[in-house]
Amino acid sequence: MAILTQDEARTLLQKVLAFSKADECKVQITGRANGNIRYARNAVSTSGQLNSMELVIYSSFGKKQGITTINEYDDASLAKAVKRSEDLARLAPENPEYMPLPGPQAYPPAAKTFIQSTADITSKQRADLTESSIRVAKDANVSAAGYIENNAFFNASLNSHGLFNYSTGTNIDFSVTLRTEDGTGSGYAAYNYNDVSQLDVQKATQTAAWKATKSIKARAIEPGKYTVILEPAAGIVLMENLWGNLDARSADEGRSFLSLPGGKTRLGEKLVDEQVNIYSDPSNELLPTRNYDGEGLPQTKRSWIEKGVVKNLFYSRYWAAQKKVDPIPYPYSFIMTGGTASVEDLIKSTEKGILVTRLWYIRSVDPQTLLYTGLTRDGTFYIENGEIKFPVKNFRFNESPIIMLNNLEALGRPERTISGESFSAAVLPPMKIRDFTFTSLSDAV
Repeated sequence: MAILTQDEARTLLQKVLAFSKADECKVQITGRANGNIRYARNAVSTSGQLNSMELVIYSSFGKKQGITTINEYDDASLAKAVKRSEDLARLAPENPEYMPLPGPQAYPPAAKTFIQSTADITSKQRADLTESSIRVAKDANVSAAGYIENNAFFNASLNSHGLFNYSTGTNIDFSVTLRTEDGTGSGYAAYNYNDVSQLDVQKATQTAAWKATKSIKARAIEPGKYTVILEPAAGIVLMENLWGNLDARSADEGRSFLSLPGGKTRLGEKLVDEQVNIYSDPSNELLPTRNYDGEGLPQTKRSWIEKGVVKNLFYSRYWAAQKKVDPIPYPYSFIMTGGTASVEDLIKSTEKGILVTRLWYIRSVDPQTLLYTGLTRDGTFYIENGEIKFPVKNFRFNESPIIMLNNLEALGRPERTISGESFSAAVLPPMKIRDFTFTSLSDAV
C-alpha cells in the first residue's frame, strides 16, 4: 500500500526541505494504490494492480524555478534531487508571473474522502463485480465491454514558509458498454464513487442492457430542433465546458464567453434560466473532495451561478494580485441543484422529444459563445405522449450550454455522474431542454 500517514509524510517532507538552499522551496509527495480489471466480449481481458509514489521538488531563486521528480527516498537520492532542482532553477529564465509561496492557511473541516472498504478491495472482489456484469449481459444476449478501477491515494506538501497539508481519498470507477450481436444496438452506463457500497454494478449493467436491446432497428428522423431529455452522463460533457470556463483572466482579457467590450465581464449578470444553481462544496455528501487546491489554498463552499446569475469567477493567485482581489481557486467538484423528478417522470411529461443517454466526441466550435459539437450514442430514443416509442439513429449536434440552459424546461433529481470526456465527477440532474439543435444524422451506434 502506497499510502503514508500524515506523520510519515510530514517527517519525509521536512527531511527534504532541510537539504534546500533555495530562496523558496516546496516539496510534494503523492502515492496511489490502484487495482483494475477490464473485460470485453463477455470475458476478462486484463487485470492488474499497481502501487506508486513520487516526490516533486520545486526550488526557486527569485522568479526562476526548477522542478525535479523522484521515487527514491534514501538521504543521498533526496539530497541529489534537491540539488538538481536548484541547478535547474539557476538555469531557468525568469517567470514574470511567478508568485511567492503562500504561508500557513486555515482550512475548513475535511470531508470523509477515504473509505476503508474501497481501499481494501481485492482482486476477487473486482472479479465478482465483473462476473455480475457479464451475467447480466449473457442473460440479455448482448456483449459487454467494461472497466472497473479502484484507487486509494494520498497527497501531502510542505513549503519553506511552513504551509503543510495532507489528504487521503478513495474512489471506484465503473463503465460498461453493451452491444447486440448484430452490432446495431448499444447501451452505456458509467459511475464513480468514493464508497464502493454505493456502486450497483448489476443494476447499472441491466439499464445499459435494456438500452442496447431496445435500440436495434433505429429509425432515421429528420435533424432539427427537438425537446431533449439529457441524462446526467450526457449533460455533464456540456456542463463541464460551462463551469470549466468561469475564468476571470480570460474574461478580463476578452477571450471568453464572459467577456464584454472595454475589458468588462458578465460577472453579476443573469446568463441562464433562473432554475440554474451551481456551486462547489468539498464537504458535499454525494461528492466529497479535499479541502485545499494544488497551491495549498483553502477550498470552501462557493456559489458560481445562482438563480441564473454568475456569482463568482476563478482567480489565480497571479491574476488576483493584478486585480487586487482575493484569489479564488478552481474547485474539485461542481454541484448543480435540481428537483425531485426521475428520468421516467421527465419522459412522462414530454409530448414529443428525444431521450439522450450519452454525448461524446465533444469539440469546440466557438469559444466566445461556448458552442460545441458532438454526437449522440449508446441509446437515443424518440418520446411521444409520455412514452418511449422507438429508437432513433444518432445525431450530430451543435449546441451551447448557455443557449441550452436558457431553453431549460425542467430539472430532475441530481445524482453523482462522471464525464466520458474528462473523467471528472460532478453532481448533476437530468435536464429537459427545448429546441436542442441536431444538425445531421450519424452512423454511430
